[in-house]
Amino acid sequence: MLIVADENIPLLDAFFAGFGEIRRYPGRAIDRACVTDADVLLVRSVTQVDRALLDGSKVRFVGTCTIGTDHLDLGYFAEAGIHWSSAPGCNARGVVDYVLGSLLTLADLDGVALASRTYGVVGAGEVGGRLVQVLRGLGWNVLVCDPPRQASEGGDYVSLEQVLQQCDVISLHTPLSRDGDQPTWHLLDAPRLAQLRPGAWLINASRGPVVDNPALRALLQARDDVQAVLDVWEGEPQVDLGLADLCVIATPHIAGYSLDGKQRGTAQIYQAFCAWRGETPQVQLADLLPPPWLARLDLQAATEPAWALATVCRAVYDPRRDDADFRRSLSRDPLQQRAAFDGLRKAYPVRREIDGLAVRVEGQAPELVQMVRALGAIVV
Repeated sequence: MLIVADENIPLLDAFFAGFGEIRRYPGRAIDRACVTDADVLLVRSVTQVDRALLDGSKVRFVGTCTIGTDHLDLGYFAEAGIHWSSAPGCNARGVVDYVLGSLLTLADLDGVALASRTYGVVGAGEVGGRLVQVLRGLGWNVLVCDPPRQASEGGDYVSLEQVLQQCDVISLHTPLSRDGDQPTWHLLDAPRLAQLRPGAWLINASRGPVVDNPALRALLQARDDVQAVLDVWEGEPQVDLGLADLCVIATPHIAGYSLDGKQRGTAQIYQAFCAWRGETPQVQLADLLPPPWLARLDLQAATEPAWALATVCRAVYDPRRDDADFRRSLSRDPLQQRAAFDGLRKAYPVRREIDGLAVRVEGQAPELVQMVRALGAIVV
């Protein structure tokens, strides 16, 4: 069996070496010549997998070690009899940690208390749903917009217009779609961006084209009260340098790039692959993950909760490091800039997740314990 895979997928040998030969390529370089004789194709979000790539090949299983599937032609897969699987939720916790770190930076910049803001989460799937759980667990006011879920489930969802009108913070977590009843391509276009409240914060860690990037650049140039955090970009790996310069935090599509999330994605595809073959999985992710560098934090009962929140979050992950690395990589030469974008992703440093951190609270401090639990850390 020949397995063709994106070179950035971790633990490939640990999970798949027993099935046959593995050939690795840069994700953007995978073409028809690479996959002609392949039986299995394993990718991440940068590889467009469609008829043009696979027609005439031997590929019968496609796995994407990512949450999103907008880079997969699922209609063609059904027509061609190609089985596929994605890894829903694999990096959800990493994205939540990214949003929390971004909120702390924005709060420091604007000098506001995070608990005083109203939050709007657009898209309540694996990532957005977990973010809502954390924010509400902290006791913060959260409005949720998810038209497809509202249509199928009912519940207390609100419209996008309500989010724009009522929320001080908007965090986007929608899939990318151009068609259907609820397209998300340029969901935030110029007219909707113009509706942002004074002093609003906008965070996009979903897909770049969910926000009209030129319109956002124009808005930020015209309104210095609005702050933006972008992890995703229209046309990436090409980035609008002017827009990046106007963002408080700008990063190269790494919001979910925790070690746990990336390896969890490979594990989920391995399990799906075994199920497709009718085999029992023999490899367990728990046996492969290394211990975290920071195993435990100790907090005294008198610790101020806001300080504790910032300390717990930043002890595990602070997006300002990735922002600094990204800004140093930006170049006006398009080829250099594109290469640097992918280079940062390929050589991304080890990063863990908050829900793997143990926190001990010394003494009686129910408010502090509740905050730690809401963040997802383990109270010991």
